[in-house]
Amino acid sequence: MFSNPTFWTGVAFVLFFAILAYYGVPKTVTNQLDGRSKRIADELAEARRLRTDAEALLKEFETKRAAAEREAESIVTAARDEAERLSRDTQEKLADFVRRRTASAEAKIAQAEAQAAAEVRAAAVDAAIRASEQVLRGQMQGGAGEELLARSISDVCTKLQ
Repeated sequence: MFSNPTFWTGVAFVLFFAILAYYGVPKTVTNQLDGRSKRIADELAEARRLRTDAEALLKEFETKRAAAEREAESIVTAARDEAERLSRDTQEKLADFVRRRTASAEAKIAQAEAQAAAEVRAAAVDAAIRASEQVLRGQMQGGAGEELLARSISDVCTKLQ
């Protein structure tokens, strides 16, 4: 038995573990493994917390994105409505402007027609006066003209007194 190498290997193995146990190596290894296990558990808890925070942030940003999309849609709708209103107002103003300009042009045309008619009448009156003057001059020469002149002067004198 003492000459058997397996026996001495077994004794060395038992002595080795006894020395390790005497110096507290198993306790130290266990403590280190427990510490590492605790660190890993803490890191996993931190990772879970970070994941929860990230999910909350994701939901918050999705909510903000949806709100921003709704706001952008309302802004576009409001701009479209405003553009349509401005277009209607512009068309109404343009139609009113055209009506006023047309009425003004029609008034100017009517005024020009009236003025032309008045000028034609005046020219016709002037022509009639000249023609009647020539006819009367031709007829009033001699005794009939003098008699008519005397009678007109006497009528004016009697009416003035």
